Amino acid sequence: MARPRVVAVTPSGPAAVAGLEVGDELVSLNGVAPRDVLEYRRLVDEPQVELEVDRGGLQFSIEIDKAAGAPLGLEVHSAVFDQVRTCDNHCEFCFIYQLPPGMRASLYLKDDDYRLSFLYGNFTTLTRFTEADFERVVTEGLSPLFVSIHATDPDLRAEMLRNRRGATSLRWLRLLLAAGVAVYGQVVVCPGVNDGAWLEDTFCGVLESYSELRGLCVVPLGVSRHAGSDRLRPHSAAEAVAVLDTTEVWQDTFRSALGRRMVFAADEYYLLAGRALPPAADYEGFEMHEDGVGIARNFVEEFMGRCREPTGTQAGFFSWVDGAPAAGYRAPQGRCTTADTPIPEGNGSSAVAAAPVTLRRRRASAVLTGQLGAAVLGPLLAEAGYDDVRLVAVENRFFGGNIGVTGLMVGADVARVLATQPPDGRYLLPDVCLSGGRFLDGLTTAELPRPVEVVKTDGIALRQALDAR
Repeated sequence: MARPRVVAVTPSGPAAVAGLEVGDELVSLNGVAPRDVLEYRRLVDEPQVELEVDRGGLQFSIEIDKAAGAPLGLEVHSAVFDQVRTCDNHCEFCFIYQLPPGMRASLYLKDDDYRLSFLYGNFTTLTRFTEADFERVVTEGLSPLFVSIHATDPDLRAEMLRNRRGATSLRWLRLLLAAGVAVYGQVVVCPGVNDGAWLEDTFCGVLESYSELRGLCVVPLGVSRHAGSDRLRPHSAAEAVAVLDTTEVWQDTFRSALGRRMVFAADEYYLLAGRALPPAADYEGFEMHEDGVGIARNFVEEFMGRCREPTGTQAGFFSWVDGAPAAGYRAPQGRCTTADTPIPEGNGSSAVAAAPVTLRRRRASAVLTGQLGAAVLGPLLAEAGYDDVRLVAVENRFFGGNIGVTGLMVGADVARVLATQPPDGRYLLPDVCLSGGRFLDGLTTAELPRPVEVVKTDGIALRQALDAR
């Protein structure tokens, strides 16, 4: 089991005053070697903390007195110190199987760890969940969790997960919900596998057996050019329309039965189907924003000044693996809180007319984005009067297939596109495609052929960047 390694010390904090330094390893806290950052946080919340420290092979003890619950003033290198619980499913649609070779080794680690579900919003199938896990989740209040459902029919779910425990592991979902744990669900829709009548069967199963779910997101299958299964294919536009129609019918059913919509389709479906985005109120608080539900609508509301604060993004699948600080994993994030004025329905164009933009820009700007992001930003910028801002859509050749989200842009593709652009002007790059200052392919912004300005991935930040003098 690895030891928590100190990566940052807050100046003048209790740990700094006690003499702890970056690079120190924490052998134990109050006599306990923590398994993960959850246990670590519980131990350091005590008013008296005795730390056994290893500094370059020299071990010594430090005692710290502080107020109960007060921060210790340390950040440690990872969320899990024992071992990440890996996934023993073999889903053919798993995106890890579709990654190209040569990326960071950590990106190929396939987890199914409920702790990372709580800490980062990673989805777990519960096929490796145990009674001890259930007891810890309930007693320590590890909520919310995020569960991949895909199908409620036992045989179909086992087939999709390629794991016979897939037929029975949703019993843990039933128990978690009964114990009052907040859970969000996900259905990855694979054309010809769990769509059509099977998707309706899943919605029916959720209503019948898992109606306490906080929400259920329906996301399309992502297919890279490295996919190894002949059965995997992207949705057609007609299939996207069918998924939206089914989802909207069942939203009405859930509203009648539960008083809320429950199920939400990812933005990609609306873009692929060419259908207007739902109004902000239909997303019921954007609770599944990080799962691709309502990002586009929320961006429009942020950009047009209809949100008081940005929604922000949450560390997820491609961010957690290399380790992260111990503070703020589930810190409250801003949500789109609309103004008192009604929000028009439809896509970005209807919202733009109600909120004209005052232009105060210093140089010609260009916005780098993925192809799906361009479908939202293009009309929004044009109708808002940003006619001198160029939109540079980056084709994702690294992953290929139907991968077009901005968060999966890599340095090689951005560099290829930037090399064809004029050398002057400003190039704005959303930070969602960076982790620790690096793209997924390992490149940094310093290695790009043109200087870029990294901008937070929200509408408020983009508008401020465009209007900066």
